[in-house]
Amino acid sequence: MRTYEELKAELSTINRNMSQLLEQISAMPETSDHSFADWENICRTIESQLKSELVRVAVIGTIKSGKSTLINSLFAGDYMKRGAGVITSMVTRARYGRELKATLYFKSWDAVNEDIRRALVLFPSLEWRSRKEPFDIRRSSDRADLVQALSSLGDGQLLTNDTRNLNSLYLSSYLQGYEKVKDFLDAENLTREFTGNDFSAHRNFSGNEVLAFYLKDICLEINSGRIAQNSRNDSRNDIEIADCQGSDSPNPMHMAMIQDYLHQANLLIYVISSRTGIRQADINFLSVIKKMGIIDHTIFVVNCDLSEHESFDDLSRVVEKVKADLGIIKSRPEVYAYSALFSLFSASPSALPEKDRQRLLQWQKEKKITDFSIDQEHQFNARLQTIVTRRRHALLFQNHFERLKMMLSGLSHWIRVNQEMAGGSAEEAARMLKKIKSQQKKTDRVKSMVKSTLDGAVQQMKREIRMDVDRFFDHRSGDVVPDLMEFVKSYNIAGSRYQDQLTADGFSSTLYLVFQELKLAIDTFMTEHVNPRIFSFVKNEEQKIKENFETITGPYEVMVHDALTQYNESMARMGLGAAPKPSKPSMEIDVDAIKQKKKLEFPSSAATMNYSTAIKTEAILRLGAYKVIRQLRRLIRRPAAADTGDNAAALNDAVRRMKKEIRESIVFHFKNFRENLKFQYIFQVVEALSESIAESMMARFHDYTRDLVRLTDAMDKSQEDRERIISIFHKLAQRSEELSKSMDRFDQQMEKQV
Repeated sequence: MRTYEELKAELSTINRNMSQLLEQISAMPETSDHSFADWENICRTIESQLKSELVRVAVIGTIKSGKSTLINSLFAGDYMKRGAGVITSMVTRARYGRELKATLYFKSWDAVNEDIRRALVLFPSLEWRSRKEPFDIRRSSDRADLVQALSSLGDGQLLTNDTRNLNSLYLSSYLQGYEKVKDFLDAENLTREFTGNDFSAHRNFSGNEVLAFYLKDICLEINSGRIAQNSRNDSRNDIEIADCQGSDSPNPMHMAMIQDYLHQANLLIYVISSRTGIRQADINFLSVIKKMGIIDHTIFVVNCDLSEHESFDDLSRVVEKVKADLGIIKSRPEVYAYSALFSLFSASPSALPEKDRQRLLQWQKEKKITDFSIDQEHQFNARLQTIVTRRRHALLFQNHFERLKMMLSGLSHWIRVNQEMAGGSAEEAARMLKKIKSQQKKTDRVKSMVKSTLDGAVQQMKREIRMDVDRFFDHRSGDVVPDLMEFVKSYNIAGSRYQDQLTADGFSSTLYLVFQELKLAIDTFMTEHVNPRIFSFVKNEEQKIKENFETITGPYEVMVHDALTQYNESMARMGLGAAPKPSKPSMEIDVDAIKQKKKLEFPSSAATMNYSTAIKTEAILRLGAYKVIRQLRRLIRRPAAADTGDNAAALNDAVRRMKKEIRESIVFHFKNFRENLKFQYIFQVVEALSESIAESMMARFHDYTRDLVRLTDAMDKSQEDRERIISIFHKLAQRSEELSKSMDRFDQQMEKQV
């Protein structure tokens, strides 16, 4: 059985030979300039997809489960920073490369300032700015103002629910990191590369909790390990392994960023630490994955901490418990158990520090455990390779190969027709050309009908999609917005919990804390409940689009096939050779491959809603009104409420106003998201699928008449020209036959893969 790499190389060779044959024909004076332009374009597309087709593998799990270590073990080196903190701002992607290279993608200054602007909504102090212009971190005066404002915050404003307040963390991190990154960011170039011996310098950013805030993405290219061993072709970088953040990160935006990558991923590897087994955070995350409809694309790795298990029986007990727990969420989960750290250490023991070398020696004494780990790792790696290669050649190769067969069939027939035309007299050729033109008109009508039908289908699908999307996102009766609105409306801000805060820090600071609590709750609800349902909805729409096109293509495939059969039979009756049976390429629609080809990406789930400072202005005015009322009551000698009562009443009013504006912001946010989803993504998917289907169906039609007119004109010139043309077509027929034999061999190899 041939390997994936061998099949890919062989298919690429066939495609190049086809392309060269087409180029040779196009260079002939007797052919028109664009005779085979469509087929040449298909060859270029196939070559491009064979080079750039990418399978994305997301490595996910909770914090400290061993995700980075597992990826390092696949690449046989410490490339991902292990043991990094939980605060990081990007998914780190790794691929094979001919040399070590880390490419860092920085946020623009506009993006940085926008982050800061959002973090400053309802900031406690009113007078901390010395300027009235929008905040710009590049201005030294703005940085100085923000340093002073942050220093005025007490512990209450720096902590939310016993964890570091995310907005103050954003602000302080941007300030601390400014001097180190200012030279890297400009409007023209937002990337920085570290290669060769400088590769590890990327950790100064990715492994630094402060500087990581300035990054939006990291891509590593690595030339070692199992991924590299399976990537001998210089152009190959088609497996991407992504190190995702811990699902239980305190920042809900990190979960949204993980979800953005999961939208693109073909395979999920969920890592569970044997120290903890399945935790509540795992159950929560797996529930989200299940809601997204991608749990079936997940395999599990129990990352064995060999230092935590006294015996093989103890390790086995933990593994079996994990399998049982996973079985509740996913039927028959695919689980492997091995130590990623043991694998990593074993890859290059001589390079280990003494402490790690001693750990490795100690583990190696536990032979039963290590043998189990090695065996499980081998099984996992074999399964990983099978999944990522089978998915590709099963559908991708088949579709490409069928298109090449179709082109060769048409090209071989074109060569035979031209050979027989060249062998007769010019008068006979002219008569045959007239008959061929008549037959060509019939196939042209079929082409026009197919194109018209596809165009009509596209418009009908867009109308249906528009209704589906508008209904799903309707803010009164839709599937997600009303639930989010109700969540905001019913979310209970425990006013009593803020009484001491009101007394100690005052109204403005307490209002800031209340807003941060509510915003964090909304962001969490979005990532755990809203985003998964949106993703599931879109996947269902994509499936519906695919099925609609398959319904259309079935009958029209028959029509195209019949039209070509009649055309070829008519050609044969004219004495132009036995025409081959028209090929019927596979019309299996690979939505993911087509989206990747067109670079269509799902709108980001990590987009944040915008909130204004109007809440604060109104709340301060309301507080002032309460104080005026209290003063009036004193003047007319009625009992007046205490200052804390004024503050509490104003705070309750502010919360009501806050919820009202947030609901308005939700409606506005999802209105924009809905339109982007329709026009920038789903409609584009429809267009891309229609274009791919039309290309596949129309490529089988070829206007022979354009070339035959030139051929008959050339034969009128001289016997020498006639003999030259006959010789050329004889050589073309030989090359065509050689290519046909290559395809037959490839077809046989493909059948053995099934």
